[in-house]
Amino acid sequence: MDTPSDRHAYPAHWEADVVLRDGGTARIRPITTADAERLTSFYEQVSDESKYYRFFAPYPRLSAKDVHRFTHHDYVDRVGLAATVGGEFIATVRFDRIDARGMPASAPADEAEVAFLVQDAHQGRGVASALLEHVAAVARERGIRRFAAEVLPANTKMIKVFRDAGYTQKRSFEDGVVRLEFDIEPTEASLAVQHAREQRAEARSVQRLLAPSSVAVIGVGRTAGGVGLSVLGNLREAGFTGRLYAVNKAFPAGLTDVDGVPAHRSVQDIDPAEPVDLAVVAVPAPYVPEVVAECGARGVRGLVVVSAGYAESGPEGRERQRDLVRQARSYGMRLIGPNAFGVVNTSPDVRLNASLAPEMPRAGRIGLFAQSGAIGIALLARLHRRGGGVTGVTGVSTFVSAGNRADVSGNDVLQYWYDDADTDVALMYLESIGNPRKFTRLARRTAAAKPLVVVQGARHSGIAPTGHAVRATRLPYATVSALLRQAGVIRVDTITELVDAGLLLARQPLPAGPRVAILGNSESLGLLTYDVCLSEGLRPKTPRDLTTQASAADFRAALEEALADDKTDAVVVTAMPVVGEDPTGDAELAAALSAAAATAPTKTVLVVHVELGGLAEALSAAASTGPNAPSRPAPAATDAPGEGAPRLIPAYPAAERAVRALSEAAKYAQWRRDAAEPGKVPEYDRLDEQAAAALITALLAKEDDPRGTDLAPEGTRDLLALYGIDVRRTLPAPDADRAAEAARTLGYPVALKTTAPHLRHRADLGGVRLDLADEDDLRRAYDDLTERLGGPAELRPVVQAMAPRGVDTVVRAVIDPAAGAVLSFGLAGAPSELLGDNAHRLVPVTDRDAQAMVRSIKTAPILFGWRGAAPVDTPALEELLQRVSRLVDDHPEVVGVTLEPVVVAQAGLTVLGASVRLAPPPARDDLGPRTLPSDY
Repeated sequence: MDTPSDRHAYPAHWEADVVLRDGGTARIRPITTADAERLTSFYEQVSDESKYYRFFAPYPRLSAKDVHRFTHHDYVDRVGLAATVGGEFIATVRFDRIDARGMPASAPADEAEVAFLVQDAHQGRGVASALLEHVAAVARERGIRRFAAEVLPANTKMIKVFRDAGYTQKRSFEDGVVRLEFDIEPTEASLAVQHAREQRAEARSVQRLLAPSSVAVIGVGRTAGGVGLSVLGNLREAGFTGRLYAVNKAFPAGLTDVDGVPAHRSVQDIDPAEPVDLAVVAVPAPYVPEVVAECGARGVRGLVVVSAGYAESGPEGRERQRDLVRQARSYGMRLIGPNAFGVVNTSPDVRLNASLAPEMPRAGRIGLFAQSGAIGIALLARLHRRGGGVTGVTGVSTFVSAGNRADVSGNDVLQYWYDDADTDVALMYLESIGNPRKFTRLARRTAAAKPLVVVQGARHSGIAPTGHAVRATRLPYATVSALLRQAGVIRVDTITELVDAGLLLARQPLPAGPRVAILGNSESLGLLTYDVCLSEGLRPKTPRDLTTQASAADFRAALEEALADDKTDAVVVTAMPVVGEDPTGDAELAAALSAAAATAPTKTVLVVHVELGGLAEALSAAASTGPNAPSRPAPAATDAPGEGAPRLIPAYPAAERAVRALSEAAKYAQWRRDAAEPGKVPEYDRLDEQAAAALITALLAKEDDPRGTDLAPEGTRDLLALYGIDVRRTLPAPDADRAAEAARTLGYPVALKTTAPHLRHRADLGGVRLDLADEDDLRRAYDDLTERLGGPAELRPVVQAMAPRGVDTVVRAVIDPAAGAVLSFGLAGAPSELLGDNAHRLVPVTDRDAQAMVRSIKTAPILFGWRGAAPVDTPALEELLQRVSRLVDDHPEVVGVTLEPVVVAQAGLTVLGASVRLAPPPARDDLGPRTLPSDY
């Protein structure tokens, strides 16, 4: 039967682009009946040794029967996947479902035999490892839980692929063959392996773009001011250390160079013996596909597309952008752009300025990523500026302006910066976050090693910027911001704050705490700094006024004394212009401050100066970090600058800017200390995961809506009870007699409340009557309620036994399509909702996360005995948060939980209201294989 499947439609969702170990890309897709010729051609290019390892015997060619068997799959019991580059196979994998005797089988058999074949030219690129991740995900989707593989002992490469995957294996040896059996359910070890491979591969793919040995600029015109010619000139002026080529199909025959750079009419005309690592594409959008095809055929490894006319220009441009990414990836290339400003690498070994920036940025320790070209220019200018602002005494290690970021995104650049020895601090301007779940994971790991400062533009518009394809999120900006801070991201609001924080973090050690000493020659400026410290959550000491007559020696002595104090974590020095016959020279003061700071290299020092451009210059000079300063080796992975590194004392023109940067550094330092001792997800009794899974399956089976369903109160109570969450029972009260009957069943005192949507949880509107001690109280309350607010049919009144008095709180969990599972907590009531006073954490929540959630809201003092009230049982509240987290984490079908109100008393708590929403789980989840984004 010449059809893709007689049992299942072609599974298009198995198609994926992946980054390989060397940074190149490949496409993984199911094999179909149309692949017979490709399979045959692929097999012919495999060595005899690899064929022997696959079939355990000499097998020079595939028979027609073999080709038919390997291209006809039912996508259920027999599945084949291929990795392709340029549309041609470079590797294949297949599995066949087997029974306990090793014979072909169908479900419910849950074991399959798996086999791989990788073209010799592509071995060592991590192709088999990527295929194993994908075929394991496919098998799990089809109900297979275990793989078996038979490998010849000499096939050490394939044995290593299985061994290094992180799965628990059972190995046996019989008849000269090694048999491996392993469960394919993701484990902590397999996920760690997967994430490590992802990091290495994506970092390598960015490294190929930022450190090329040769660059071709395609679209170099002869007219001054053209984009291509400008980029070529910027590369030349920067002193690029590799080979340069100028390319334009309109060059006249016989033209050999452009401004001394070899000229060619096509990238394919470049000497084949000279590889081309990077192509900067600056041709009009309609001509880009032809250029990309030529680059792919030439073996170019990556693209920077500065051409505009893509998704930012409308629907037609978006389709053009999708075609561009598909085409580039089909040749194994990654691309920055389109509509990109370009890339910069200031390393003396590279000196790459493949951008529209006319001047090479000063070399330094800051990595910079910007989605906007205009913002990128502004950031480079601020970092380069000296005097009149923050001391621009450090520069850039690498700079990426991604434009529409159709392929390479901030996530990829984070992977690169994570282990880049030339980058100490990462600064990012983001207008959208394409994959918040992954960004948060990568940010947490990066922030544990080096500071990551982020400002997000377009955060209040509610829509993605033109040209950006992003996943829709239902989370408000404040929630996303809280989740980023939880991951260790230093969140700021403006590019000024971005630079302020970056320059402090680039050369100063992290403060050990919030205690700040303030000293200077102006009492007023000192007091202003003191007030700002309090506003920013720091603990300032009384400012020390050195008077306007203070000399450089006085500043030095005072700073040394402050730094020697064990109760001081950081020092802010304030300096006003000196008026007099013999003012302290800027250079002398800068030298004095630098000498004093050197006596305490683990403590933070910064300066607030007013209209002292000379001091800023002097501090720069004191640290020997001018534009042409020599580079230094990367510092050790500590909180202080590396040994022998120049000690920068950043100078700020305003107290609020200096203190805000210091405050962010102090919060980040505390996060680092907390992250060094992560919490744990505790085990609790009354937690039946299997019974809950069975109940969820049964409840979903009753519903036909693929969007999901809200559980009835009985189903909600039953499900929550399996995770140790008891919901206080309510009984309907459609009339006064039924209300009295319900109260007798539950026992007095009781509460009478409406459940109408417009009145639910609104005690302020009179929809709740509490402490009804007897039937007379109940009937009076019922009559008054229905008379004032409406009839029983509209109000839907219920009766509930009274709970012990306490603080009303709300616990929620939602599954956001972009960010994943998020747990939220706050006090109940309109004031908290209006003020957005809620804490948020990504699931799963640890014990430390739960403690922090309870204490982080502004109204937390109410829980701990505010104004003489008795404190409530916060440990019980923390346990409830973790139980809800476990429920959502264990069962992806649970897409929404609301517990409101939760009354927390002095001893214990009571859940008075609850709702749960279920939906079928997605076919692929976070435990699936690594893939490149497909929403470009």
